[in-house]
Amino acid sequence: MTNKKPVLVSGIQPTGRLHIGNYLGALKQFVELQNSGKYQCYFFVADLHALTENPSPKDLSQNIINLVIDFFAVGLDPKKSVIFQQSQIQSLQELKWVLGTLVPPGELLRMTAFKEKVLQALKPEEREKLTKEEFDKIVVSTNYGLVEYPILMAADILIFGGQFVPIGHDQLQHLELARTIARKFNNRFGKIFVEPRPLLAPTSRVMSLDDPTKKMSKSLPNGCLFLDDKPEDIRAKFRKAVTDSGSEIKFDEVNKPAISNLLMIYSEFSGLTIAQIEAKFKNKNYSQFKEALAELVISYFEPFNKKKKLFQKKIVQVKKQLTAGSNKAHIVAYKKIQEVKKLIGLIPHLNN
Repeated sequence: MTNKKPVLVSGIQPTGRLHIGNYLGALKQFVELQNSGKYQCYFFVADLHALTENPSPKDLSQNIINLVIDFFAVGLDPKKSVIFQQSQIQSLQELKWVLGTLVPPGELLRMTAFKEKVLQALKPEEREKLTKEEFDKIVVSTNYGLVEYPILMAADILIFGGQFVPIGHDQLQHLELARTIARKFNNRFGKIFVEPRPLLAPTSRVMSLDDPTKKMSKSLPNGCLFLDDKPEDIRAKFRKAVTDSGSEIKFDEVNKPAISNLLMIYSEFSGLTIAQIEAKFKNKNYSQFKEALAELVISYFEPFNKKKKLFQKKIVQVKKQLTAGSNKAHIVAYKKIQEVKKLIGLIPHLNN
């Protein structure tokens, strides 16, 4: 009898168009992990997490479908992976409540990601001068969803028996909390949860094309390269991409952060090492390099955009596949929450 494949769980928020940072940091790895055949994969649309961004109902509804289309267009396959919508798994809410009883509020308020979200509207100089009392006042009026975000994330993983979670470095603290929660529960009620381990994406952070000191983000559209950008838009964005002093195409994150970011992008989409790219463009200037990079990215995402257009014409089929995936996930989650309820006493044990 063969052992079951280890379970892998991860999700993406439907908060708008995906960019190459999302692709290199998550989606590319998702497809590779799925196609490796080593894991039982659960990939979900994290629409409950997206509510912390206060989207309009119309935008959220459309973004959910658009994200599923992107999932399918990049190569996630409902025949190989369980692809589902987070909000359709009712057992998640029950488990989130149970897990929340094991976590002190102070531990949630100390989360780095929470602090960054709370302070993101402030300028750097305002953050530096902020006193504890002022920070506490901001926290009091903060969206509570941001506070309990890590508990819902823990529930997302634990309810499916997630053993591995492909994430970026910025989510490591949240995953460590999920491990701590699993350990607390197991020690108190009996071992039922696996302590999940991270699978870090090998990709370096993709920085904005117009400001290499900032992470690529849709909030900075001029420096953000979206997966479905038109070829002319991709060429224009790379032409306008900032470069460093001098003209040598050389990787040096300290002295040449802009060109280093572009070299990293070229490496990811070409499969060439940084050294090979430096040699290839040794006698070229920045403009020639950026032009070649633009054509590389256009060519790379051409199959994606063709598939995306096909799926956009099959919305009914896309919704059916999402519903089918959500039903599969529901069955697994329901079984787990029943086991949890029995362990903690919510389902009374009947004496024979």
